[in-house]
Amino acid sequence: MSEYRERFRAVRHAFGAFRRRMRQRRTKFGNVRRGVGRQIYRQTARIAGEERVSSWVSTYHEYRNRFRSFIHQYIDPDSWYYPYLKYGIKGGLIAALALGLYVFIINYNFLYLTGEMPSVEELKNPKLNQSSEIYSQDGVMIGKFYAENRTPIKYENIPKQLINALVATEDARFYEHGGVDPRAIARALFSFGREGGGSTITQQLAKNLFKTRRKSNSGLLTRIPFIRKVIYKSKEWLMALKLERNFSKQEIITYYFNTVDFGSNAFGLKTAARTFFNKLPDSLNVQEGAVLVGLQKATTSYNPLKHPKRSKERRNVVIAQMAKYKYLTKAQADSVSALPLVTDFTPENPYSGPASYLKNAVQDYVKKWGEENGYDLYTDGLRIITTVDSRMQKYAEEATDEKMKQLQRTFDNHWRGRNPWTDEDGKELPGFIDSVAKRTERYKTLSRRFMPLYPDSIMYYMKNVKYKMRVFSWNNKRGYDSTEMTPYDSIAYYKHFLQSGMVAMDPHTGYIRAWVGGLDYDYFKYDHVKQGKRQPGSTFKPFVYTAAIDDSLVNLSPCDRIEDRPFRKEFINAKGEEDVWEPRNSTGYYTYSNMTLRRALARSVNSITAQLTDRVTPERVAEYAHRMGIKSRLYAVPSIGLGSSDVSLYELVGAYCTFINDGEAIEPMIVQRIEDRDGNVIETFTSKTKRAISPESAFLMRYMLQGGLQESGGTSQNLWSFDLFKNHNEMGGKTGTTSNNSDGWFVGVSNKLVVGAWVGGDDRSIHFRSTDLGEGAKTALPLVGRFLEKVYADPKFKNLQGPFPKPTVPITKNYLNCGPSDDEQNVEESDSTAAEAVEDSTFMPLAPIPAPPLPPDTTRNPEQ
Repeated sequence: MSEYRERFRAVRHAFGAFRRRMRQRRTKFGNVRRGVGRQIYRQTARIAGEERVSSWVSTYHEYRNRFRSFIHQYIDPDSWYYPYLKYGIKGGLIAALALGLYVFIINYNFLYLTGEMPSVEELKNPKLNQSSEIYSQDGVMIGKFYAENRTPIKYENIPKQLINALVATEDARFYEHGGVDPRAIARALFSFGREGGGSTITQQLAKNLFKTRRKSNSGLLTRIPFIRKVIYKSKEWLMALKLERNFSKQEIITYYFNTVDFGSNAFGLKTAARTFFNKLPDSLNVQEGAVLVGLQKATTSYNPLKHPKRSKERRNVVIAQMAKYKYLTKAQADSVSALPLVTDFTPENPYSGPASYLKNAVQDYVKKWGEENGYDLYTDGLRIITTVDSRMQKYAEEATDEKMKQLQRTFDNHWRGRNPWTDEDGKELPGFIDSVAKRTERYKTLSRRFMPLYPDSIMYYMKNVKYKMRVFSWNNKRGYDSTEMTPYDSIAYYKHFLQSGMVAMDPHTGYIRAWVGGLDYDYFKYDHVKQGKRQPGSTFKPFVYTAAIDDSLVNLSPCDRIEDRPFRKEFINAKGEEDVWEPRNSTGYYTYSNMTLRRALARSVNSITAQLTDRVTPERVAEYAHRMGIKSRLYAVPSIGLGSSDVSLYELVGAYCTFINDGEAIEPMIVQRIEDRDGNVIETFTSKTKRAISPESAFLMRYMLQGGLQESGGTSQNLWSFDLFKNHNEMGGKTGTTSNNSDGWFVGVSNKLVVGAWVGGDDRSIHFRSTDLGEGAKTALPLVGRFLEKVYADPKFKNLQGPFPKPTVPITKNYLNCGPSDDEQNVEESDSTAAEAVEDSTFMPLAPIPAPPLPPDTTRNPEQ
């Protein structure tokens, strides 16, 4: 017993010593406090006056004494517990004041110490990062743009069992607390997190909704590791309390399921259900819902695709929690837990589906518009209604696939046993693949890694190491082959493919109806409609004839005649030297006949175009082309009329619309209107038009383009082989082929549609050796013909057929009665601006034109 007495005495003495030390410290603190108080008194007295401050102090002491007297009526100041009560109340008041100050600092980011908090308006109307959706003109969704792939869902579409699974697993007292659960916090503290965290569903929503832990929301104190965590948690508590005041429990659950990240680029329940199970949320069963709830613990560790075993274990934990809180019976839980893990992974690709190449153009357009108008394409949930018709887009893609597959087979047979990259003499270019390889990202990465010490290692990894990959294939129904190749082999493989582009436009509105930028966006990212620019060849000739007819100083008509004879032009080249340009006809000879302008354009006679260019002047030709919609730089050289300057298919088709639109140039349009996430129209876009040529000149040029089909030897007559001329439908067109058959072009015009196509290799050195195979009439024209054949066969597009309208103005120039001509030989010309028959180029020499840049590498990265 004495042993316990000694222990008690020791504890009492120790406590007494502690009290004495505390009194000493209080005395020192009191002295400091009094010193500080005196300084405050003096400074305040200087500002407000000593008399006034003295009265304030007297009033304070008076009220303090009254309060003490009141307290002493009920509590004896001499009792043993009075000091403890006194200092307890003081401590509580100081703690409450400190807590209030702490909340004030966090809530208002005082002195930028803790980082921004959402405003009252943001808390009342929280904004979700929502993907923007692209729609065709006829209401079909064709793609998305997003930073977080999210599509919101309503509460009534969330399965009840999914809500139960979330509550049972993440916050069992969700319906009882007001945003912060003190019991859960205490449990987490005492168990050191082993029995679960203390965050409620509302706190998790606050974190997801307002991104509380981003650097942009941090302050000076958040740079300190432990303090940072305390501040973040405090913010989430405060926001949780505010959210509970502003929203019902149902609204909080809905916001939660719309904001949460499920991994695999799936944000929100609707996207996650489609990604992991290819279902709508209300079709999810209990076990599927449990998988999604289980992902909230760790989206990577419990991903059902990467870690199916862990995912199943976590799913069963969720199901067990549902049984624990009576949302499922034990028998139901056991039955569901025994089921295998089944998923149907269907990830969303913003560029998958139709009009993949168009989406890039839409993205660029809307991003620029958003910067000017305060909208974010990737987070604001915009509805972008494009001008594309989903049915026409489908027909354009089908036509491209059909005709390019046939053309590729012809191309492969043509080059069987040889590589198609050749020089002017038809010899294979040495080191071609080497030069292409050096432009790839893989080569650049290897160079950074191994240069300058180990250059041989670059070639080793490029030429010797094989990688598993998928490569584009016309021969596989899936559109690809799974194989192993070295990077060099894959580059060579892709360089054997002919590329293409096609675009269709309404000439009266400027609306783009279909856009096919290449063979397959998954494997060829380069867009040959707008991004790619090549020499247009004879498709540029109509601008020369337009200048000759519309320019009052030249003032020609379709019936005027020019002799088909040799042409020679002396000029000063880019080096400042005297030079000579002598274009040849593609047939290799001259007829010396006086051809009408209509027949000369229809037969695509180079010598007559060269004479017209010289008469009009190259500068005037460039001016007219720019007026009508060509925006690329045009070099005013003698060969400009034969298409020696690079342009895009997008520009060319837009410029041809001027002929159908009564001489008014119209800006091509890809976006019709933009709506907000609630369907309210933000802006509607209209076409910009300007007068480029007179209505009479436009009518005459349209008539001239019809000559390609109607005149003897017209280069566009292959169009008659397609079923396009029912319902009195009329068409015109112009083909084009550049030197060595590197590029094949065709632009077809009708009253309601202007359609253009380009076909060629990735590099200009990749081409057919024969004009019979490589001219635009045989490569590009079939794409346009097959596309229009499909469109006209659709009863919904019957209104697109019909004759051209009669002229809207008096036609003063002769165009119908040109009279017979005995000396015009009935020979068929090629549209080629390359003189294959005589081994000569119409662009000889091309010194005034700078060498084109190396074409980009458009093949798929072998790593992918």
